[in-house]
Amino acid sequence: MGFDVMQHELVPKHRIMNEKEVEELLKKYGITKKELPKILDTDPVVKALGAKVGDVLEITRKSDLGESKYYRVVVKHK
Repeated sequence: MGFDVMQHELVPKHRIMNEKEVEELLKKYGITKKELPKILDTDPVVKALGAKVGDVLEITRKSDLGESKYYRVVVKHK
């Protein structure tokens, strides 16, 4: 049985955003996908989610102050 990286306590919640959500996100911040921080397609979380190059991930991190959302676009590892 393999290790499920998504169940590890140090891995925050990740999810693939749908196209409408991505469009709203980019419009909200006045940016393009290319301007988002990147995450490699070889990242264990990307593989676990089945995300593809060009997908945008929403990452929810919890802290003592609440939750923070971060966004990453999946890029091809060179």
